[in-house]
Amino acid sequence: MLTKERENQVIELCQKLIRQKSYSGQEDGVAGVLKEELPKLGFDSVTVDKYGNVIGCIKGKRPGKKLLFDGHIDTVPVTDETEWQYPPFAAEIHDGKIYGRGTSDMKGAVAAFVSAAANFAADTDKDFAGELYIAGVVHEECFEGVAAREISAAVKPDYVVIGEASALNLKVGQRGRGEIVVETFGKPCHSANPEKGINAVYKMAKVIEAIRTLEPTHHPVLGDGILELTDIKSSPYPGASVVPEYCRATYDRRLLVGETKESVLEPIQKLMDQLMAEDPQLKVKVSYAVGEELCYTGNHIQGERFFPGWLYDEKEEFVQDVKKELEDMGYAPSITQYNFCTNGSHYAGEAGIKTFGLGPSQENLAHTVNEYIEIDQLSKVTDCYYGVMKALLK
Repeated sequence: MLTKERENQVIELCQKLIRQKSYSGQEDGVAGVLKEELPKLGFDSVTVDKYGNVIGCIKGKRPGKKLLFDGHIDTVPVTDETEWQYPPFAAEIHDGKIYGRGTSDMKGAVAAFVSAAANFAADTDKDFAGELYIAGVVHEECFEGVAAREISAAVKPDYVVIGEASALNLKVGQRGRGEIVVETFGKPCHSANPEKGINAVYKMAKVIEAIRTLEPTHHPVLGDGILELTDIKSSPYPGASVVPEYCRATYDRRLLVGETKESVLEPIQKLMDQLMAEDPQLKVKVSYAVGEELCYTGNHIQGERFFPGWLYDEKEEFVQDVKKELEDMGYAPSITQYNFCTNGSHYAGEAGIKTFGLGPSQENLAHTVNEYIEIDQLSKVTDCYYGVMKALLK
């Protein structure tokens, strides 16, 4: 376990990160803390890429594998600070918990793996095999895995640890996420003479009912490839006395292992082709949503909203090596999967890099009012990350 001095160090670092408000695109304050602290903690280099990701590196004295710890430094917004029992950016400690936006999701984990890396380097005098990297990642709340592409291209890691909350358990997979856009096109006219136009919303209503008949794909471990309607808009809006000429529906599609952009759209497109053959007035288009956001560096980040699922067998050697090390340290991690999407969509789902999740705190605290992290969990995960380094950098 950690010494009291090292426990205080990780608590203080976590508090410094929490006190920097860092909504997506506004992560410069947190990045500044990391750039200042990492050299003090013995990191050999600290770089910032075009998106604003912060990458710290400690090189071992012997050749070996590259191990990357990934943690996003952006958070979802606080909609109403008055709803919080304690100020969301003060990082106050009450009853053994640090309160604030991003404590659980996921600045606690970032503070923990930074501290663990510093402790590991100090204890070994950097006499270990390989290279140790930490990444403070931007824009994850908008684009799971998009900013991470820059990191893996720069680092080329052999292993990645996702620090998302897992209550100290090992996560070897997740469903991915796709955002599918369905558009119908009509013909505008005065609503007093609707027969002269084509109402795009009526057409969309038929499309939505048809999509509900599609059978979801299924995976024995990850479950169903859910397709759920999340948003619908018509145009013009507001549409006083006008028959809408356009309608857009957005679907959330949970992705399973092996599903591709093409395989996911294929059954929807096939159904739309059938509907259009039956109704000459129906014009419908199916595609993936494309997002674009401004980074604090001034650059733009853009990506199609398709973030693959991934899954490793719990019997994989790297998983078992970590599990054994943690058990030898007195922990009892179970091996399961995340219920939500993470940057693992890139590392494992796109790049095929050996990846697992390990983080402090409970998954259901993310994005909540009165978000917190237990100091006990913060201390223990710092210890666990140290164990991961022992297990994989040898």
